[in-house]
Amino acid sequence: MNYTLHQLRIFLKITQTGSITKAAEELHLTQPAVSIQLRNLQDQFEVPLTEVIGRKLYVTDFGKEIAVAAQRILDEIHAIRYKAEAYRGFLTGQLTISVVSTGKYVMPYFLSGFLQQHPGIDLNMDVTNKTYVVESLERNAVDFALVSVLPDNLSVDKVPLMANKLFLVGNQNLNFPAEAPNWQALSKVPLIFREPGSATRRAMEMFLDNHKLSVRKKLELTSNEAVKQAVLAGLGFSIMPVIGLKNELQNRSLRIISIDGLPITTDWNLVWLRKKKFSPVAEAFLKYIREEKDSIIDETFQWFEKYRVAQEGTAAL
Repeated sequence: MNYTLHQLRIFLKITQTGSITKAAEELHLTQPAVSIQLRNLQDQFEVPLTEVIGRKLYVTDFGKEIAVAAQRILDEIHAIRYKAEAYRGFLTGQLTISVVSTGKYVMPYFLSGFLQQHPGIDLNMDVTNKTYVVESLERNAVDFALVSVLPDNLSVDKVPLMANKLFLVGNQNLNFPAEAPNWQALSKVPLIFREPGSATRRAMEMFLDNHKLSVRKKLELTSNEAVKQAVLAGLGFSIMPVIGLKNELQNRSLRIISIDGLPITTDWNLVWLRKKKFSPVAEAFLKYIREEKDSIIDETFQWFEKYRVAQEGTAAL
């Protein structure tokens, strides 16, 4: 046998994603590079690891056994590195966090200093919608989660990080009708929604329901970035977290439209299961957050505070 750790990592990712293309994307490799490594690994065995039926790739029973062994080998490699770092006096291990999609504009800034202090720590951060974040918490698959709406069905503890405010936004060229009260105009313009399961989608729907508004036309997209690009292109208006609009507001490619009842205000919360038994890494991170969050906000999110305060005193920015 002459297989490499690199081949095992690639094969394991293929079994997890069920696709060479998806494995290449997640590993930041080209599809041909992944295919070559799969073929080189396959050459070590007489029994097929995968098979293609139609246009779909399937992992054989033998391939599944090899994937289990590969996971065990890679886990042991990580353990060796962690033990070596620990022997040198470093904090080592893995920190696992699940983050709602708009939280990608927030969470990295609360991680950067901690990871710089502890280079022996590996970060696994999954960015997805609220439904999957809550599922990962429920399965105890993560140390922490970042959410703007607390899960109803779980007993969790939390550290509030910072405010999350959602405004109605549009591009500079799309006219917003003049109505009294002005929220009635939302029933006459195209609105762009996030996908079901998104906390932003839920907040937007609750606002419309509370005002008994029916939507004339809507577009549904599966990420905050996709919604932002659609608004920039003039496809419609959307109620969005201002935290993800820094550049667009500053260069005036997007504008905040003053609406009675907006902004919708929640908090970004770092949450964890109430009876969670922390690893030394998770415990150190929680201590870091409690001690440093205010200085991180002051240093990194002053622009956010400026737009928030300005909006409360003016019709639009």
